[in-house]
Amino acid sequence: MFDTMTVTKAAGALIGALLFLLLANWAASSLYHVGSGGHGEGEEHAQAYSIEVPETEEGGGAAEEEQIDFAALMEAADPAAGEKGFGKCKACHKLDGTDGTGPHLNGVVGRDVASVGGFGYSDAMVAHAEEAPQWTPEALQEFLANPKGVVKGTKMSFAGLKKPEDRADLIAYLQSVQ
Repeated sequence: MFDTMTVTKAAGALIGALLFLLLANWAASSLYHVGSGGHGEGEEHAQAYSIEVPETEEGGGAAEEEQIDFAALMEAADPAAGEKGFGKCKACHKLDGTDGTGPHLNGVVGRDVASVGGFGYSDAMVAHAEEAPQWTPEALQEFLANPKGVVKGTKMSFAGLKKPEDRADLIAYLQSVQ
């Protein structure tokens, strides 16, 4: 049924097909090359086209947030909402005068920075005390927005409160539990 000639034809067809695919792959790779192709690492690759984007005078959302009227926010602050917001702080801070992972926060508004006796503050927080000696409502507002951005190297792992209203509510609550 299968003689030598049939097996030879089948093997030739298979080898011919594989050779064709190999040559087609080689030709396609030379036309459509993907990779660094002689460019050193870190070199800029030539772009097919670029879209110029003009710089705007407006700084976007970050500039708007810096222009908040903090006094008006504090007047409108709701300590009850701040008490709910304090739930995020309870994991590390207490209001009964004892320290947890973080220092206690009763009496924090108006207190000197890094001044709780017996608590092991980070070197960054101690250095911050020289820049901003007291936890004023304004200093707390800035710190609570981005703790690691204000005090680089702080041990506090909290990401911060993004909404200025939430920060004002929390500060109002902390003032009420002095």
